[in-house]
Formats: sequence, C-alpha cells, structure tokens
Amino acid sequence: MKTHVLLASALLSLPLASVHADVKLPAIISDHMVLEKTAKVPIWGKADPGEEVTITLNGQTVKTTAGADGKWKTALNLADSGPGPFEMTVQGKNQIKLSDVVVGEVWVASGQSNMEWVVKNTIDADKEIAQSANSLLRQFQVKKATSITPLDDCEGTWIQASPETTGGFTAVGYYFGKKLQNDLNVPVGLINTSWGGTPSEAWTSEAALDTVPELKAAKERLFGQITNQPADQKKWIETFGAWLKESGREDKPATDTAAFAAPGISLDGWQKVAIPGVISGKDFSGDGAVWVRTEIERPGAATAPLGLELGAIEGFDSIFWNGDLITSLDFKDSPGSGYVRRGGKYTIPANKVKPGKNTLALRIYAPAGPAKFPTAPKIGGAVTTEGWFAKEEFSLPPLTPAQLAAAPKPPVTPPGPQNVASHLFNGMINPIVPYAISGAIWYQGESNAGRAYQYRTAFPLMITDWRKVWDQGDFPFYFCQLANFQAKKDAPGESGWAELREAQSLTLKLPATGQAVLIDIGESADIHPRNKKDVGERLALIALAQDYGKSIPYSGPVFNALKIDGAKARLSFTHTDGGLVAKPVPATYDVNTKEGKTAPTVRNSPNSELEGFAICGEDKQWVWADAKIEGDSVVVSSDKVPAPVAVRYGWSENPTVNLYNGAGLPASPFRTDDFPASTLTNKY
Repeated sequence: MKTHVLLASALLSLPLASVHADVKLPAIISDHMVLEKTAKVPIWGKADPGEEVTITLNGQTVKTTAGADGKWKTALNLADSGPGPFEMTVQGKNQIKLSDVVVGEVWVASGQSNMEWVVKNTIDADKEIAQSANSLLRQFQVKKATSITPLDDCEGTWIQASPETTGGFTAVGYYFGKKLQNDLNVPVGLINTSWGGTPSEAWTSEAALDTVPELKAAKERLFGQITNQPADQKKWIETFGAWLKESGREDKPATDTAAFAAPGISLDGWQKVAIPGVISGKDFSGDGAVWVRTEIERPGAATAPLGLELGAIEGFDSIFWNGDLITSLDFKDSPGSGYVRRGGKYTIPANKVKPGKNTLALRIYAPAGPAKFPTAPKIGGAVTTEGWFAKEEFSLPPLTPAQLAAAPKPPVTPPGPQNVASHLFNGMINPIVPYAISGAIWYQGESNAGRAYQYRTAFPLMITDWRKVWDQGDFPFYFCQLANFQAKKDAPGESGWAELREAQSLTLKLPATGQAVLIDIGESADIHPRNKKDVGERLALIALAQDYGKSIPYSGPVFNALKIDGAKARLSFTHTDGGLVAKPVPATYDVNTKEGKTAPTVRNSPNSELEGFAICGEDKQWVWADAKIEGDSVVVSSDKVPAPVAVRYGWSENPTVNLYNGAGLPASPFRTDDFPASTLTNKY
C-alpha cells in the first residue's frame, strides 16, 4: 500500500507537459485517408510546446516543431507520388502509425439534406450497393456539430466503399466520386460535411459575414437571442405566471381526463369544429381550456409508428392517444416558445397504435387568446381536417384590451444552432481546414429560397470565404441548381425558387465555378429527388472538363442574348454542344418516386415545339409563349403580345421544360428582364 501511495504522489508531482506528451492528430488525418496528389499537403496536430515532430510517408520525411500553443503544422510534397497504399508515421515523444493511406483526388461534399441524402435512399440503391466494392473510393463523414467559436477538430472516420458501407455515403458525392474514380483511375476521397435544412450563412465564417452589414446585423441579432434566451425565458416565466395570477387566468386542470380523452366516450355535448382555425363553438370561445378529439382508422392487423404533425398550436397543449398522455406543454417548461408550441411533431410508438379505431385527443389551455390550429394537422402523413369535435372544460372571460396589452410577450425563440450564422462553419468546416483538396461540390439553397435575392450576396460570399481560409487559391467549386419541386402552376408568374436558381447562375461569375442544372430530375411532392446518380454525374462532367482536361460537354444550353424582331424574340445560347434539342414532353411527371406516384403532364403551350417559355410586353403581364428552335437560337412569340420586351424560361418552382443540347443536358432556367425580384426585401 505504501508503495502505491508513493508512486501516485510521484506521478502527481510530474510537470503537466510530461503527462500530456503524446503527439495528436485531427480526426481527418487517420487510417484509410485519401491525401491530395499535390505539392503542398498540410499535416498538422498538437504536441508539447517545442516538441519536434517527424512525419514519414513513402520515403519522404519532413520535420517541424510545435509552437508555444502546442500546435504544429508542416506539409508533404505528393505531386509525384503514386497512389499507394502507404503507411504514414508521425513521431514525437510518441509514435503514431497510419495504415492504408492512398494518394489521389479529394473533394469536399457539403450543403443541406440533398447532399446529406445517402445512397441507400436512392433509385436502384440495392443494385448499386451490391456492386459498390471499391477500395479507391472513400468517404470521411464529419459528425454534425455546431459551435459559436471555431473548433479545431471534429469526429469522423475514413471508410472505403463496399456493400457494407456504401449505403451510408452521400449519394451525390458517391456518384460524383465514382465517375471521377472510374474515368481517372485514381483514388478519390469525399469529405462529407452536410446538414439538412440549413442556410448558407451558417456555413460562412463570422469574419466573412462581418464584411456585409446586413449579414453582420443578422448574425449579431441571432447571437444576442442565443445569449439572452435563458435569462429572457426565466423572466418571462416569472412575469407571465404573475400575470396569470393577477388576471385570474391560471389553469384549473380536470382530475378526470378520461372523461375527455378515453376512447369510446359519448360525444353528447361535443361540437363539431373546423380545423385549422380558432377552436370555438356555441356558447364557448376557446378562452380557457378546450378539448378537441378525432378518431383515426388504422386498417389491417399490423401496427406501425404513426407520425403526428399538429403545427404551432396556440395554447398549452396536452396530447392523449387512446386515453394515454403522450406529452404536455406548460408555460414553465416551454423552451422559449411562450404559449405557441413550435413544430408540433410527434411519433406514436407502434405498440400504442391499434388496428381499427384510435382516438387522438388534445387538451388546449389558452389563457392569452383563444385556442387555435394555425395550420392543417397531419396524421400519418395525411392532412386531417374533418371529423374533429370540441368540448369546453372551463371558460375564461374574453380578455379586455388592457389585459391583452398587459400580457407579457414570450421571448423570441432562437433558431436551432445549425441555422445560426457561422455555427456550421465553426463546427464542420473549420475542423477540416487546411486539409488539401481538389475542390468542393455543393447542394444547398432550399433553405435560402425565401431570401433568394440576398443569396446573390450570401452564396458568393461563402465560396470566397472558404477559398480564403483554405489558402489554396481559387479551388474549384461546383454546385447544384435547385431541382424542380412543388405543384405545377397553370400560369406564369413570380417564384422564389426561380429567383434562387438565378442567384446560383449569377455565382458563375466567380472563377473556377460550375453549375449542374437539375430542372428535369425533381419530384413535385418530395424535396429530396431519389435520382442522385444524374446529379453526381453532372457535377463530375464539370470537374472532368474544367479540371482534368477531358474534352466533353459539361453544361446544358445557357442563355446568352435577346434580340427583339417585331413580334418575335430571338434568344441565343452558349453550350449548344450537338445543337439545341426539343426533347419530347413526357406524358407524366414524377410526384413521388418512393411511392411510385406520377401525374399527367398538362402542356401550357400545347402547339409549341418547346415548353416552359413565357413572354411579356411593356405591361409586364406574362403569358405562355410558343417557342421553336432555329439553329442555335430559340424564337419565342405569342399572339397575345404583339410587342414583346422580355422572355422567361422555366421560371417557376416546378416548370415543365424540354430544351436540351445534343449532349442530353438541360437548359438552365433564365429570364431576360431585370424586373424587381419578389424576394428583394426578404432578409436573413
């Protein structure tokens, strides 16, 4: 025992530096990694201040010394390296050996859910995965992380493509990397750093955002909400609770919830109500506590989880399923949302869902205004607005104007951290800098579509920012134009999604950029098209042409110039490889490929060779136009517009279009006018 005590004392007396002497590497520098075949490949990590670190790879040795902060960085010259595999040794006071290191092309794959979307959820996934074994195609997936300050490291591992792993690869990245690997016959590494439903501002550094006054102001507002939210919420709970007491509007919950929530009870005294809207009926207004309920029929003997999307109910709700309490919201535990629940999404477990009739009941306590369903609820994915009944538990007198004015307003709920300016840059980009890369591919924009005009600034800012922090010059940056989505429109008009696509096209003014047009692969009822193969391969065509010296078409037709000739508008194009082509308009279009749903295509210009063109005169009243191909031009006209001034093509969320080039690549949507954008004043 005495010996153990003496040993422990001796260890505790050692200098701290000797206890933490191990050389450490970031997660991305690890077994199975793909290193860029270039003259400067940064290798970095941590060690003791002043500690010498030696890196050896394939006979090449470089040395460096850790600085006063314990950080070190050096670089390997792999410009003439073979593909490997190699072993890399990092030697300091300890030794790290990395196995199966290969040298080739490394691409960052980033963006929101359509980049995050994995191979196993795509068309023909089983067939693709079964034949996907490829030791020269690898992915490093950055674990999701947010931070208000830049992080030095992330979590993640390098894995090879195989039937056991490929299903989890980013699908766009996989098909992009697979084509590069097959065509170039070199190792290809993908760094998958993506997060669904996120804006570009979250992927941009704070320093870059600060260079744009309106983005800086938005960042500071959001940071303030996050910083102040706990104190603001605490204050609101105190003041709202006091207001309830002073105004006599405190909750008085019934002890017998079964009388309202149990299946099979008599509906005598219940009133049929319309949802969405204010929950009110004869002799009650919805102020106080009101119950609403409906029955859901689940056919068959099998049970499965059931999703509820109830929306932002106005009031404090308690949800009962077949008489059992599922969840309850009280103002004291409402996370910054006040008396409006945000989101309202729940899952009823499979063991709670019975074949046949099930009962959903909600108790809504509404002390600061009537109970309300602002949006139509969805049960099991189906909109459910019929068959709802309501009954009052207790009522409160309507608020006087003075009482309403005195009611404390809930604090603003900050967005999720993944949607806050710079938080994803800090958590998921900064940790992989300065890993040597060939370039980046990007699929994002859906979350910015409501602020499409501002994306003209925000998107180029992010690209320029990444290039600056990586310090590799203007590395290639190739992005996906938003695919077609949402319901078809029967009249031409304004569109935030079209304006977002325009902002993406304008970003091509930056050097070393490229755009994969996806206007023909989307699904009207699913924001995540299952066809990711064409997406990845269209991106790969750009890289092969612009970076790897392949003489191949890589873009569909791009509008170049407009010439008005009387009642006709003549449009010229670039990237007409093989000539302009009017593909046959398909008889149906995809609604949801996962469910096998299609719908009949309705032609807007049934007698026209080309579909998707609109034209207007000085009055700016858009009408569908007839359009035909003449050489490398398209001639557009309408007998309703004798003196045209502008033309648009594919200018809606989900247009029907059929202009291609001879290489089979679709034309990019465009407009020839500069009329004020519908999203001009929408800001982050």
